[in-house]
Amino acid sequence: MPAQAKETNVHIRNIAIIAHVDHGKTTLVDAMFRQSGLFREGQQVDERIMDSQDLERERGITISAKNCAVRWQGVKINIVDTPGHSDFGGEVERALSMVGGCVLLVDASEGPLPQTRFVLKKALDAGLDIVAAINKIDRKDARPAQVLDEIYDLFIDLGADERQLDFPVLYTIGREGTATLDPAVLGRDLAPLFEAILNLPGPRHDPGEPFQMRVADLAYSDYLGRMAVGRIQHGSIAAKDALILVDAAGREIPLKLTKLQIYEGLKLLEAERAAPGDIVVLAGAEDVNIGDTICTREAPRRLPRIIVDEPTVSMRFAINSSPLAGQEGKIVQSRQIHERLKLETLRNVAISLEESGEKDSFIVKGRGEFQMAILVEQMRREGFELSVGRPEVIMKKDGQRLLEPIERLLVDCAETFMGVVTEKLSLRKGRMLSLVNNGSGRVRMEFSVPSRGLIGLRDEFLTDTKGTGIMNSYLEGYDEFRGDFPSRFTGSLVADRAGRAVAYALFNLEPRGSLFVGPNDPIYEGMIIGEHNRENDIDVNPAKEKKLTNLRAAGKDENVILTPIRPMTLEMAIHFVRPDELVEVTPLSIRLRKKVLSAQERHRLEGKRRKGEE
Repeated sequence: MPAQAKETNVHIRNIAIIAHVDHGKTTLVDAMFRQSGLFREGQQVDERIMDSQDLERERGITISAKNCAVRWQGVKINIVDTPGHSDFGGEVERALSMVGGCVLLVDASEGPLPQTRFVLKKALDAGLDIVAAINKIDRKDARPAQVLDEIYDLFIDLGADERQLDFPVLYTIGREGTATLDPAVLGRDLAPLFEAILNLPGPRHDPGEPFQMRVADLAYSDYLGRMAVGRIQHGSIAAKDALILVDAAGREIPLKLTKLQIYEGLKLLEAERAAPGDIVVLAGAEDVNIGDTICTREAPRRLPRIIVDEPTVSMRFAINSSPLAGQEGKIVQSRQIHERLKLETLRNVAISLEESGEKDSFIVKGRGEFQMAILVEQMRREGFELSVGRPEVIMKKDGQRLLEPIERLLVDCAETFMGVVTEKLSLRKGRMLSLVNNGSGRVRMEFSVPSRGLIGLRDEFLTDTKGTGIMNSYLEGYDEFRGDFPSRFTGSLVADRAGRAVAYALFNLEPRGSLFVGPNDPIYEGMIIGEHNRENDIDVNPAKEKKLTNLRAAGKDENVILTPIRPMTLEMAIHFVRPDELVEVTPLSIRLRKKVLSAQERHRLEGKRRKGEE
């Protein structure tokens, strides 16, 4: 029987909005909501509606891909808001598997940056049609003509074909909700953008094929259990249909659909039927995982699974074994930590979980240390107490050669900071590839740097450039190991006993380095209370009180004034620790500690190590 020609569903468009962090993606989606008639006149609406997580709102970034739908001229437009950071690449790959086109949003001043490149490459590889939108053209330093040239250069560099190079270009101001085809003429609304989206082809399907859907996301409801999200590839579906689930091993598991939902605006609405090409949410699939195929019992055909880039960073998660364990968090058992990490691997295809050789600890692998920090922060807010180690890059072997992940780093900073930035990167085995100085007082540099060299660099970079530098990177691939370099040039001040920190003792410790604890903070043996000025670690007593006598003398009772301590954020803590140290994370505190708490035991192990080296 000859194959039937594919048909197009003209009533639906599925698009992803892709952009670098902070190029105005979520703000533009807000304006699309307002102008499509999703909200009534005068309705009070929060800003950045799609950033629904607290962490996303606090940091101003998109962490997980989310779906919504608007209607324009009778056509339903399913919008997927994708993360702009390459550490959340698994979210991007999932999102792109559901869409047929993309709106590429680029800042009119900054131009295409590394994360833009990362997501765009995925979109071009998937053969998606692109609409380019140059955003923030009202900026004083906007340069839309040069940015458009940079976008064309990027497309050519990424191997776009002729069809993909012939993309429409719009000029937008996301905050005001305007789009125009000519940067010299101010737009009135987003109608040109909606028209460009409608000109993209609708989802194609084979009318002779039965229902097929690849699971691209998972949702959970207390009432409906686990739910599968995906785009209908072929056929249509009705509520209460009898289906089967084909898992990674090819097993066919019967599936009784309990509820069929579709996106309308930001809400999920129950539906009786869904057409091919629409993005749907199916309830009743308890054993479903991302990448599985849901199809009819009569014609069980498995679709290709979602392929994600392999992880480059690993991190050790363990129970909190410090003397203060269990005092601030509700969830402390290793079983519950393991269940939470297992749940994360089901929701996020870019994360994998392995058992470690040590008791009560697990190895989590992912795309970057930022992704790991976000996961730890989410667990912390859920009431977990745990300890984590320093992120480590995942090496590869090619015969006798040791390979490590290499990143392409782009730096934009003031000319005066060029020397210190170059010096820091050369110490971390970075190699300069290009340097552009436009005579504006700022320079753009490009480096090839090992991924392990970027762990902890951002904090130093912002300090060195006085907060004015911009640093972005993307994974370039694996290359030969470039040799060791020190992760830190300073040691740790380690408490040698339990108790509470005393102002008198801390004042006398200040010349030794910068402190992380204040008066009356709880301390224990093995806890890191500060950063030593020199390379070695020293054991100190922050609980030492002033000796009291019955003799009085002028000047003996002067008021102790301590230098304000630097508040320790989770990212700073993760970057600071060495391989023999851990970060203790609780809902209320972030503390640093040695893996081996006993000072006597640490000295014994150090002596043993030195003997082995001799």
